[in-house]
Amino acid sequence: MILYLQLFWEFFKTGLFAVGGGLATLPFLANIADKTGWFTRELLADMVAVAESTPGPLGVNTAVFAGFTCAGILGAIIAVLGLVTPSIIVIIIVAKVLQAFRDNQYVNTIFMCLRPASLGLITVSMLSVCQVAFLNNEYMDLVSRINWKGIVWAAVLLVCTQCIPKTKKLHPIVWIFASAVMGILVF
Repeated sequence: MILYLQLFWEFFKTGLFAVGGGLATLPFLANIADKTGWFTRELLADMVAVAESTPGPLGVNTAVFAGFTCAGILGAIIAVLGLVTPSIIVIIIVAKVLQAFRDNQYVNTIFMCLRPASLGLITVSMLSVCQVAFLNNEYMDLVSRINWKGIVWAAVLLVCTQCIPKTKKLHPIVWIFASAVMGILVF
């Protein structure tokens, strides 16, 4: 029972403070991994990869994965409830209050100030994922630490999805599938 309460609380805090969407939850999830030991940062990277390739919001998908990893199906449900409860509470409050303050300069300023915070959380998430994807922690010197195969594959994906007209039009699922195959075969 304590595990479920702790799981709810950790994801409740994540849902409350991760302003900016699913990627903004990643620093909080990394903190949960470090603090609780429920999952590793490497498993978190796998969670993000699976969550990105499945339908639904990234934050909810990672909460399902993390909750299931540490406490099974009930853990997945509790993690998701913890993650979405703050949003539901805030949306109800904001909907009631915002009508009265729709043209208030202070309210508009607060929302403008949240944008850089969201950008910062998303940037930290991106850097965290890049660190896991492109650096090997097993080696000490920088040249050996760099995951050259991962960098080359990322460059190939970037060129194919952004520069070559024929491959640029392919559905994203093609690239997700190709990356999964490359991950299995090469990495």
